[in-house]
Amino acid sequence: MGNSARELYERGLAASNAQRYAEARRLLVRAETAVDDADLRARIAGTLAYVLAQTGEPARAEALCRDALEQDGVSVETRAILAGQLGVLFTRAGRLDEAETMLSRAIDGLEGTAQANCLLNRSLVHMHRRAFDASTADLERAVEIYENAGAADAAAEARHNLGYTALLRGDLVSALDLMAQSRPVIAASSPVGAAMSDLDRAEVLRDAGLVDEAERLLESVATTFGAARMRHARAEAEYQLARSLLRHDPKRARRVAKTAARRFRALGAESWAARSDAIRLDAELAAGATPPAAEFAATAGDLKRAGFPNEATAVHLSDALAAVRRGDPVRAIRLPADAATPLRLRAAEVRAVRARSRSRHTESRRHAAEGLDVLSDWQRSFGVLDLQASLAMHGTSLVFAGLAAAGRSGDPEVLFDWSERARHLSQQVAPVRPPHDSEHAADLGELRMLRADLTGQEWATHPRVRQLRDRVREHQWTATGAGDTRPRIALTALQGELGRERRDGAQPEFGEDAGTAALSFVFTGDAMSCVATTAADSTIVTLDRPAIAAAADGLRADLDVSASIRSGPMAAIVARALAERMQRLDDLLLGPIRAIIGGRRVVLTTPGILAGIPWAMLPTMAGRPFTVATSMSRWAQERHTPRTLRTAGFAAGPRVLRGVDEVRTAASVWREATVLTGDDARVDAVTALAADVDALHIAAHGRHAADNPLFAGFELADGSLFGYDVDLIPRVPDTVVLSACELGRSSVRWGEEALGMTRVWLHAGTRSVIAAPALVPDDVAGELLGALHTGLSAGRSPSAALAAASVQTGLHTPFQCHGTGF
Repeated sequence: MGNSARELYERGLAASNAQRYAEARRLLVRAETAVDDADLRARIAGTLAYVLAQTGEPARAEALCRDALEQDGVSVETRAILAGQLGVLFTRAGRLDEAETMLSRAIDGLEGTAQANCLLNRSLVHMHRRAFDASTADLERAVEIYENAGAADAAAEARHNLGYTALLRGDLVSALDLMAQSRPVIAASSPVGAAMSDLDRAEVLRDAGLVDEAERLLESVATTFGAARMRHARAEAEYQLARSLLRHDPKRARRVAKTAARRFRALGAESWAARSDAIRLDAELAAGATPPAAEFAATAGDLKRAGFPNEATAVHLSDALAAVRRGDPVRAIRLPADAATPLRLRAAEVRAVRARSRSRHTESRRHAAEGLDVLSDWQRSFGVLDLQASLAMHGTSLVFAGLAAAGRSGDPEVLFDWSERARHLSQQVAPVRPPHDSEHAADLGELRMLRADLTGQEWATHPRVRQLRDRVREHQWTATGAGDTRPRIALTALQGELGRERRDGAQPEFGEDAGTAALSFVFTGDAMSCVATTAADSTIVTLDRPAIAAAADGLRADLDVSASIRSGPMAAIVARALAERMQRLDDLLLGPIRAIIGGRRVVLTTPGILAGIPWAMLPTMAGRPFTVATSMSRWAQERHTPRTLRTAGFAAGPRVLRGVDEVRTAASVWREATVLTGDDARVDAVTALAADVDALHIAAHGRHAADNPLFAGFELADGSLFGYDVDLIPRVPDTVVLSACELGRSSVRWGEEALGMTRVWLHAGTRSVIAAPALVPDDVAGELLGALHTGLSAGRSPSAALAAASVQTGLHTPFQCHGTGF
């Protein structure tokens, strides 16, 4: 191989572009000792400076570039290249004015891909300043230059950065779409290239509330950067990891932020160190500590001097929260005109907390409501369930601030309004179905096979599963549109609905003559209550939250044991223990409001903390039609649509004892019924059947997915039918019966919302889902659900049919009706 200065330089440049920095440094140092041309020496210095900056020596890199610029015999083009390199160094150091000056000088003196490189780098300066239009213009110009030059790798990087600009604007769907388009090209270049792409992609996932996936990705890229000795990039990954951990593990967030700050300071990157300090302070605040005001002031000053006014304002807002804790006066903080949505939400939280500290609860609710309105505007652009629900992460503090202030009001109308705000946050937008996509269908098909072949742990960690899950989710995010916005009901309007119990000419169901009671259970963060409403009145009932928590502790295990031990010497003991627990929960949750409920039907809404309660097994609910609504607003809206169930579809998955008998017995009471069993019960056949029937019953083994409900599913002949498959059904049934273990379960991600397969069907448009939050023996499920279909086929509402089936069979099971059950 050539050893001339020119040849060594070319090899070193190629190694640098491929992120092989140790090799590049050796070659460039050799070229430096062999060169006798001033212009080539300057170019070698510029490339070596880039390598030094990437591996943790920014001061030496800057000195090399400045020395080269002062030498005689350096061409105009080379001086422009050196100016561009200095611009990159200044950007990293947070010296944004100097960075823009140098990069603009370089852009004016260069052509072709060299100019495009500087455009790409100047776009980063614009991003830091939140000058998104200028950033987009630079990047679009760079993409055009790269594509005209056939530089596909560079064009992909610029398109990826367009995605990052979209992220900063708050357009998460466009951000993920642009990054997903670019990643295959970037990842093919090297593991480091893939890691750089994933670093930004993790930010999208974090902002979307999918923090578990974001953190796994960030830990992986930090390891990759560490192995490549890219100290600055590794510290960036740690900084982003700390930002994600802040939401749910502040103690670890503090440790990671301190490590990142230490690395940045060792590199001379003081602005990045200050950003890490800001996360550390927030972590200490979230963990219950109260850092001194001087630390906040110093960090905010560092950020402002480095050109990060929005982040400096965020530190001032955190200081204001600390001041409330200290009992110090809190001055008003003015937001920048271009403040990002998370910053506006934080400001609303500070105002709400400050007002609450002064016992101004009405003002506190107003500020919290203003913040949630900002979040709602953001959410309205997203149609897919996981994104709508996870974005609620950004409003958790505001929700609990508003609920706490509403609870202190003592006014049922106020507390009900805030209960609906909390529940409505991820339910306000109806989705618009995406069109069929063959590649998306193929990805889901491959995931089905892998789900069948892999254990739970393997399924979570397998590289191909992760790749496919990412692609499936990203397609759904970008393809599922946002439809109509669902309205939120007021308490007086709900009372009006409760006064209109029966359609003219309809036969009354159980409890109709007595009316309906609406029970809105509310958890404010430290207390629990219920807004109990009838057509005539509404009242707030305070509940014993610690006692409820104690009675619910270990509930699911008891339910599962009870379902498993039904004979032998232990059966009676297990049954008695469960009955005593159910009575205790009944007394705590419904005892204080039994007089209000009387002989009425019940519609209830529950916070995530009560997600696992088997309401149908509580004595007060025995034989009583009730429905667990996603919100009172949606229940009131949907109950006006006439329900006529004429056709029914049934499917039995493999390895379900008595599953075939269950669906055939249930189908026998319908005039029009289709039954799929054995090899006929495939995913495509079941989803096609779902689109053609009014009621769908599936008896299958199910798997709940705590991290993402759209990857929950039930097992059919050719693999799992996922929540993502449900989202693709063009017309979902009015009523769905899930006779599948686990699929009535739900997980609480952020705030009030509990998510599971039941919620997936309701989000897709199904009005009622009948499912159980715990195990039910196959023979019990078969008998109860067979009786259920007798009622459904006769025209009874789902909740009334289920209650009547329980009375008829004498079986009190966890099966309950969700959604608009009557």
